[in-house]
Amino acid sequence: QVRLIESGGGLVQTGGSLRLSCVASGRSFSGYSMHWFRQAPGKERELVASVTSGGTTDYADFVKGRFSVSRHNRKNTLDLQMDSLEPQDTAVYYCAANGSNRVLVPAARIDYWGQGTQVTVSS
Repeated sequence: QVRLIESGGGLVQTGGSLRLSCVASGRSFSGYSMHWFRQAPGKERELVASVTSGGTTDYADFVKGRFSVSRHNRKNTLDLQMDSLEPQDTAVYYCAANGSNRVLVPAARIDYWGQGTQVTVSS
């Protein structure tokens, strides 16, 4: 059974930092691109950051310069370092995997999803 399990969410003040982690199990994701999405109440799920198996990264414009994505292929883990957090970053954050191994894939193309972790940024 394939599972993606996120951790590290919580409540933080504006300007603060959080580090999200995702552990994948059930198969190897070494040939997959890994992604972080987020979904705020009443809004569509949106892509935040991507990393290919070779380490190529890309980010949504609204997090560039503030967030950093990384992965460890042998450990099947994915991280998202979030700095300079803003209230509009409040959302449920999801770990995801896609077999095309491309960055910035749409949500409809995702093969596996985690259950999500809540991030709340207070003003």
